[in-house]
Amino acid sequence: MRIVVLGAAESGVGAAVLAQKKGFDVFVSDMGHIKDNYKAQLDSYGLAWEEGRHTAEIILNADEVIKSPGIPEDAPMVLKIKEKGIPVISEIEFAGRYTSAKMVCITGSNGKTTTTSLIYHILREKAGFNVGLAGNIGRSLALQVAEEQHDCYVIELSSFQLDDMFDFRANVAVLLNITPDHLDRYGFCMQNYVDSKMRIVRNQQPDDTFIYWTGDEHVGQELPKYNVQSRVCAFSDAPQDDTVGYADGDLFRLAAPVPFEMPLADLSLPGKHNLRNALAAAMAALAAGAPAEAVRAGLTDFPGVEHRLEKVCDVRGVHYVNDSKATNVDACACALEAMSTPVVLIVGGKDKGNDYSAIVPIVRQKCRALVYLGADNAKLHAAFDDLGLPVADTHSMADCVAACASLAQAGDTVLLSPCCASFDLFHNMEDRGEQFKERVREML
Repeated sequence: MRIVVLGAAESGVGAAVLAQKKGFDVFVSDMGHIKDNYKAQLDSYGLAWEEGRHTAEIILNADEVIKSPGIPEDAPMVLKIKEKGIPVISEIEFAGRYTSAKMVCITGSNGKTTTTSLIYHILREKAGFNVGLAGNIGRSLALQVAEEQHDCYVIELSSFQLDDMFDFRANVAVLLNITPDHLDRYGFCMQNYVDSKMRIVRNQQPDDTFIYWTGDEHVGQELPKYNVQSRVCAFSDAPQDDTVGYADGDLFRLAAPVPFEMPLADLSLPGKHNLRNALAAAMAALAAGAPAEAVRAGLTDFPGVEHRLEKVCDVRGVHYVNDSKATNVDACACALEAMSTPVVLIVGGKDKGNDYSAIVPIVRQKCRALVYLGADNAKLHAAFDDLGLPVADTHSMADCVAACASLAQAGDTVLLSPCCASFDLFHNMEDRGEQFKERVREML
């Protein structure tokens, strides 16, 4: 059987290695440039690969294609593959065929990296489980299945990964929220994006667990459309009849999957959005078999995630916070809600069909000034200039940080929470966050 892998980064290379180990004839094709470390990895396994092109006569004789999540469904080669009736799957789908490990899977428009990392922290560091971290963070699931033996995997799943998953089963599935994001990949149709996120409940069985937040405007409406077989555990911001997890006064309480409580003051992460992340993580860890004392310890000392409300440093009395992972409007709103000082907000990048009107009220309430950071800031000017706040228009991180320093006053917070993808000016959101931290620390 012949397997073609499209895309030669973490996901694709891992899939290729696993496919070869399982006896498939494998070819890897990347339309762009393959990084040197991935070339070396492919070569070390003797895998055939190409870069800078997709050679149709080599690709279109595949029995199955494993597509990296960054490649859109309407890419020319993907359309040709589908026209020929060749199945297209994700690396996660492929890897799931070759392991019986328990799968703890997390998706959502916002909070999934923090929640995934927190669950992994609890299971590995506190409960002592043999667990792998995979998906959008960590190493390729396929590569870990090929080279390691874990009893459990904690997997962050994007909508792009879910789109190409069909038989994969999440033993514990967490759906944090569904807010507008990546609409440029979904025909600018919110329902298409919602349908993608709801795929996380596919194939769940009665002994599995599905965890979701009742405050989301979409999930509750969508659930009746699905014949969900698993145990459903809903959490909310306050006690409700249909929820088993919530904040009650000064306590964090769970009625299921097992009874659990701890003081809210002991949680290591601040903000209402992080309380939701902690509720979801606690429920998921308990459903995966972690003892209550391990969950309590993990929630108390978890240090947080890089590029998510990451405190950089104070410069001349101004606090600088890196929230480069805030690549949609709702994530920026959560970051602003967590701020207790006047904010100089850095916003902008590659727009994904954002509706900025949703955050105009909180920007008006929280922000002293706005700094636009993008190749094209016209949509930002149209959305926010009428607020009458001081505005700076920048197209590089150096100019952006200089503008922030001139606009901020002692006691303010400069918050990088861009609402947008980073690919117009930066390699990725990590590059954007790292450049922000470097430019800020240069002012010390």
